[in-house]
Amino acid sequence: MSTIDVRADELAPSQPRTHDTAPLTPPSPAFDFDVAIVGLGYVGLPTALAYHASGSRVLALDVSPRRLRTIAARGADLIDTDRERLDTALRTPAAFRLTSDTAELSRAAAIIVCVPTPVDHQQVPDLAPLRAACATVVAAARPGQLVMLTSTTYVGCTHDLVEAPLRERGFEIGRDLFVTFSAERIDPGNIGFAQEVVPRVVGGATPQCEEEGARLLARYAARVHRVSSLATAEMTKLLENTFRAVNIALANEFADICGALDVPVTEVIEAASTKPYGFMAFYPGPGVGGHCIPCDPHYLLWQLKALHVDAGVITEAMTRIAARPRRVVDRIRDVLGRAGKGTLGARVLVVGVTYKPDVADLRESPALEIIDHLIDVGAEVQYVDTHAPHIHLDSGRERDSLPDPAAFHPDIVLVHTRHHDADLAWLDGDAVVVDGTYRSSDIAGRVLL
Repeated sequence: MSTIDVRADELAPSQPRTHDTAPLTPPSPAFDFDVAIVGLGYVGLPTALAYHASGSRVLALDVSPRRLRTIAARGADLIDTDRERLDTALRTPAAFRLTSDTAELSRAAAIIVCVPTPVDHQQVPDLAPLRAACATVVAAARPGQLVMLTSTTYVGCTHDLVEAPLRERGFEIGRDLFVTFSAERIDPGNIGFAQEVVPRVVGGATPQCEEEGARLLARYAARVHRVSSLATAEMTKLLENTFRAVNIALANEFADICGALDVPVTEVIEAASTKPYGFMAFYPGPGVGGHCIPCDPHYLLWQLKALHVDAGVITEAMTRIAARPRRVVDRIRDVLGRAGKGTLGARVLVVGVTYKPDVADLRESPALEIIDHLIDVGAEVQYVDTHAPHIHLDSGRERDSLPDPAAFHPDIVLVHTRHHDADLAWLDGDAVVVDGTYRSSDIAGRVLL
C-alpha cells in the first residue's frame, strides 16, 4: 500500500506531566514507534499530536489517502494549539510518520484504534469500520504490543473484536500481548479542555493489561483513572454520553414548556445554575449533532434490546432528540403562517450548518436534516457558513454557502449555529429571525423555536 513520509528537522520538546499511575517504562528497543494511531479523524489526529508533543514516536495511520493529504497539507480542522503541534510534527519525520500501510503496525509498541462508530438511518450501530480496523490490528499484532480501543461501542466489544481473536491466534493476553479500553474524551473545537488535563479512564483484559494501558496513557495525560475491567471502561463512556443526551432532551422540552408559558428559558437555566449542588446546566437548541450524543446511546439500546432489557428513559430521550429537526421545521412553518406566508416558495436562509460553533464538523448536524425537510415541504432554502462552504444532504441535494446572504432576500432566517466570527450585519429587519440557539439576544425582533 502507498505511504506518506513526512520530513522534519527537530523534535517537539517533552513536557513534564504529573499523573497518578506508575512511572513510565522506557520504549522497547524492539519497536520503531512508541505508539500507532489507527484512524486520524477528529479523535485520532489530536491524540497522535498529543503523544508526539509528549516525546513519543508516533506512527499515524489512516486508510484514506485523501485524509493523509489533507493532514500533510496542514488542512485538517484543528484548534490553534493542535495546528501548532501538527506543524511541528510534520517537521519531525523520525518521530511522526503518516502512512496508509497497515503492515507498519507491527513496528509500534502500542496500537490505539480511533475509528468512527456510527449508526445507520434506522439508528442501528454500524460496526463495519471498527470490525475492519480491529481485524487489521489483530492480523498485524506481534508479541510485546499493547492494543487499546478508544472508539465508543457496546459493552463487550473489546473482548469480541480484539481479545478473543488474539487468543485464537495463540497469544496469552496479559503476557504476550496487552488489551485495553480507554474511551476518547475529546470535544472538537473546545479550547478550554486540553487533552492533557482531561482524566482518562482505562480498563484491561487482565490486571497487567490495565497496568500497561495506564502507563501508555500517562505518557501525556495528567491523570489516569483505572477501572476493574474492559466492560466497566466501555460502560463508563456510554453513561457519559447518555447522561448528556437525556439532559439535552430535557432542556429542549423545558424550552417548549417555557415557550408555551411565555417564560424565558435561558434566564430560567441561568438562575437554576446558581445552585452550587445538584444541578448542571444544559441548553436547548435546534438539535444534537456530532458523533457522540446522536449515536453512542444507540449502541447501548441496541445491546439491551437483544437482552430484552427495558431502558425507557434513554429510549424516550433518543426519540425526542431524533424528532427535534422536524420540530424546528414545524416551528418555521408556524412562524411563516403567523406572518401571513405559506411554506411553498418561502425563501428560508439557515445561518450556520455545522453541528457546533467554530468547527467545520458536519457529522450528524441537525441543519442538514432541517434543510432537507424544508425543501421537501416546498421552501426555497439556502445557507451561509464560512466553516462549511459546501454541503451534501442525505437526499442527494447539494448546496453552497451564499457569498452574499442579503442578496437572497429571505422571508425567514433560522439561526442554527452561530460562529464567533459570524457577521450578521446584513440582517436588515425585513426577515423574520428564528433563534435556534436561544442565546442570540442581540438580534432585534427574534423569535425562539
